[in-house]
Amino acid sequence: MSDNMHVDVGVTINGEARSATVEARTLLVHYIRDHLGLTGTHWGCDTSNCGVCVVSVDGQPMKSCTVLAAMVDGSEITTVEGLAGEEGLSPIQQGFMECHGLQCGFCTPGMMIAADALLDRNPNPSEEEIRDGLSGQLCRCTGYDNIVKAVNWAAAKRQEATEGASS
Repeated sequence: MSDNMHVDVGVTINGEARSATVEARTLLVHYIRDHLGLTGTHWGCDTSNCGVCVVSVDGQPMKSCTVLAAMVDGSEITTVEGLAGEEGLSPIQQGFMECHGLQCGFCTPGMMIAADALLDRNPNPSEEEIRDGLSGQLCRCTGYDNIVKAVNWAAAKRQEATEGASS
């Protein structure tokens, strides 16, 4: 159904083709949560300041509360649910667990997507680069130290996997 008030939106999300008809004004965060049933993406501040709603759209982290679902029609999206693979948790998810990089968990999905994108751009970031790369993500529970440790842990695991694959 497509009219002035509704649009058909189709995406590949976490490797699966999905579509839904939504109101034209539907935000991506609501499309993901309410229409596709993927509730790992959180909805937080309503002002695009907190970053809890970050998802990857065509390989780029994006605050899903700042974009209409219709604007990503045809895109490839990864949410926190899509970080894990057949072999289990991704290095970033494992790092958050191993290094206690979460407390209440509310910011964790957006933080993990942003951290994963950071490591895609910079596989061996310094502490300063990690803090800068996650500067759009707010956590109200931690001092970020364990989050930085988790990203460092994930970077090391990714490096080990890369070195192991090349030998």
